[in-house]
Amino acid sequence: MPEAKPKILIIEDDLDVAEMLNAYFRVQGYEVFTVNWGEDGVRSAQTVHPDLVILDIRLPDIDGYEVARRLRGDRRTQDIPIIFLTEKRERADRLQGLELGADDYITKPFDVQELRLRVRNALKRMSQGSLTNPVSGLPEGPLVDEHLNDAMKTNSLGLLVVSLENMDAFREAYGFVASDDVLRAVSVMITNTLREVSNADDFLGHMTPAEFVLIVPPGNLTALHERLRSRLDQSLDYFYPIKDREQASKRKDRLAVKIAEIDLTTLHFASLEQLKAEFLRQKK
Repeated sequence: MPEAKPKILIIEDDLDVAEMLNAYFRVQGYEVFTVNWGEDGVRSAQTVHPDLVILDIRLPDIDGYEVARRLRGDRRTQDIPIIFLTEKRERADRLQGLELGADDYITKPFDVQELRLRVRNALKRMSQGSLTNPVSGLPEGPLVDEHLNDAMKTNSLGLLVVSLENMDAFREAYGFVASDDVLRAVSVMITNTLREVSNADDFLGHMTPAEFVLIVPPGNLTALHERLRSRLDQSLDYFYPIKDREQASKRKDRLAVKIAEIDLTTLHFASLEQLKAEFLRQKK
């Protein structure tokens, strides 16, 4: 029996864009449904049960935010990945979409290859139960929380959180493919550094897509911190195109690294939320 094709619902009022995406994703092996109105999109999601929704924000009746709000509020559709497709570029617009539970966004005019990768990654993340990051392949979500809870109970480990700062600005300037390349390369550098400095049993995963957490013996924290800082600081400028490299180094929103360090033999936390709040405090 042939494997069922993943189903994509496209909610887009621009008929040319909707037709182009319909044809493109059908060729890519997806079953595609398109509607042009927000209310129709909500009804279609409830009846078609798509594996993913591509959702324009500007629609002729209710806007994409309201569509997303209704999908997240309905038990039948609350877990469907949503990718916003929008002309809006302001940070507040992106944050509003993410706060409503959107999994991703891409701005018009867009590269259809980038959109294809975002769709693939979102579907892969769903199929893996959000246990691994689709770009780096490292653990994320509940699996990371489980390791952090275990580390807090032992009182014999240390934690490093390596944060990639200004990834939104980099993605806005160079696209999702380039930002994925940064994330993938940084994950490899961290993995290699961990092998050089610490033990095979140590843990590396994602706190968020742009934040890595390392669980190691406390005696290795300082050496690991220093080597990661040196290696990553030297590498970040090279992710920019050569023509932009000199100017990028002077920008306030250039790629940067912040590292928070916690020794659980001396600091104790009553909950995972308290631990994560300490990471945020150290980042400021």
